[in-house]
Amino acid sequence: MSEMMRAVEISTPGGPDVLQLTERPIPVPGHGQVVIKVAYAGVNRPDALQRAGAYAPPPGASDLPGLEASGEVVAVGAGVSDLVQGDLVCGLLPGGGYADYVATPAAHCLPIPKGMDLKQAACLPETFFTVWSNVFGRGGLQAGERFLVHGGSSGIGTTAIQLASVLGARVFATAGSDEKCQACLDLGAERVINYRDEDFVDVLRGQGGANLILDMVGGDYIPRNIKSLADDGRLVQIAFLSGPKVELNFAQIMMRRLTVTGSTLRPQSDLAKARIADELFEVVWPLLESGQVAPVMDSEFALADAAAAHARMESSGHIGKIVLKVAG
Repeated sequence: MSEMMRAVEISTPGGPDVLQLTERPIPVPGHGQVVIKVAYAGVNRPDALQRAGAYAPPPGASDLPGLEASGEVVAVGAGVSDLVQGDLVCGLLPGGGYADYVATPAAHCLPIPKGMDLKQAACLPETFFTVWSNVFGRGGLQAGERFLVHGGSSGIGTTAIQLASVLGARVFATAGSDEKCQACLDLGAERVINYRDEDFVDVLRGQGGANLILDMVGGDYIPRNIKSLADDGRLVQIAFLSGPKVELNFAQIMMRRLTVTGSTLRPQSDLAKARIADELFEVVWPLLESGQVAPVMDSEFALADAAAAHARMESSGHIGKIVLKVAG
């Protein structure tokens, strides 16, 4: 390997055009880490938040965007016994995925599912770690329960619909066009609400309420989510595209025994992420290898065109995942 690599950095907080191709030193693996030669990197909403100056990397993490990637292990740090040079993996990253090489904890890497290519595998870590930990861990979704996911055609949404459906839940989703609604139905949703034409509160209350809601919209969706929940229901908040502040009547939460919770993935401990990886390998990887669940792909951009990839994502016209092609 040469000593330098291509990387996309955030030149200054701002819009997609602040993403600039540059050169950086190739990272060296720390204790418990591996270095991956990146084939593909996933593009996610937190990358855009970081680009805009609203989501700082945790201490010690790369300042480069990119929270998931696939590729070949090319260097192994001390204390790593499960991976060797030449292994093909996909990994959850603390940052740095928009580059030719990236370092990440070995315990956050998973093998490429059988039958899946590197492009598809790059779309798994950020989305599947987030959905698994929030819907089935924090949210405790059980077979037979009514589950509502907002943004059903997003990377998070398409993953949540599939996993919840395959594992026996009744799945409801919101989306903003007929095409997106159909995509959600095709993935296993029982009912999809076009939020431009219908009120999801009315639909869910007509079904007896949602036992669990996964929301990344926030804003005025929060009190509407509360109205949409069944007694003893749970709301899990993972993002705030419409803002985090809202007036809320907590009497409803008390009287109906509701649970309001949420999380972000990136600040969690390495151990917590390693535990999620273990659970994914045990429960979800067999579903991927059997074809019962698969990442939904929207579009591919070259590494140098990261700004165009961000513009595509922020247009909200995409269905599923956007990737950067990094290698060759």
